[in-house]
Amino acid sequence: MIKFEHTLFALPFAFMGAVLGSFVVNGMWPTWAQIFWVIMAMVGARSAAMALNRLIDYKFDGENPRTAMRAIPAGLLQKKEVVLFVIASFVLLFVAASQLNMLAVKLLPIAVFFLVFYSYTKRFTWLCHIVLGIAIGLAPLGGWVATTGRVDWMGILLFVSVALWTAGFDVIYACQDAEFDRERGLYSIPSYFGIASALKLARLFHILTMIGFVALYFITGLHVWFALGLVIAALILIYEHRLVSPHDLSKLNTAFFTMNGVLSVVVFAFTMLDLVMR
Repeated sequence: MIKFEHTLFALPFAFMGAVLGSFVVNGMWPTWAQIFWVIMAMVGARSAAMALNRLIDYKFDGENPRTAMRAIPAGLLQKKEVVLFVIASFVLLFVAASQLNMLAVKLLPIAVFFLVFYSYTKRFTWLCHIVLGIAIGLAPLGGWVATTGRVDWMGILLFVSVALWTAGFDVIYACQDAEFDRERGLYSIPSYFGIASALKLARLFHILTMIGFVALYFITGLHVWFALGLVIAALILIYEHRLVSPHDLSKLNTAFFTMNGVLSVVVFAFTMLDLVMR
């Protein structure tokens, strides 16, 4: 039920927020204890979010041929088992936040709200992709808070950039369910505006993502290695958008899973390289 490959979207950016925040604000690397609890927080948050999504949407998943074999509609898991798993995951998230700092604990209700709220948004708004972006964008901001104990405009810029990136690739992913969503009265940008317009909006979100990352490059004092990582990330996004068109979605899974998983790892890896090479 919990796909590890989905975690690859958010976890590298959570590490990036933790490491970059500690280095820029504190002038030092985060401790191993901080990294451990960031990982635990991510495990708890991501597990709770995915399990909740499967639990809340199980009826729609069962009606959609693409998702009918997911664990709950296929009868592989009972709903009460998933509820217990969600509770355990949120407990882990709370314990991890409490081991980091009090600001992390105080801000935890905001993260929990978006993790829960997202799964309901397709029922009433095509802005569901933005809400998902906010939920995943909180991973790097959470990493930033974890090691700095504060929220500042650099951390917020990282949050916004990742949120727009997530919204963009989620719009692309939703194209495959546009017809199903329209028939069931569910909202998404592809079902509401059409696939052609949706892909244009996804490109716009990703252009804004790169603008945000470039701004982060200048305000954090990062150097050539991070800039090189951004060039690679931009090329990945260009390639991702060339893989799909309104008339051909056959390579959508490559565009969604592979390209975005690689992008998050690349941006984090070149951030680390830039800091190590100082």
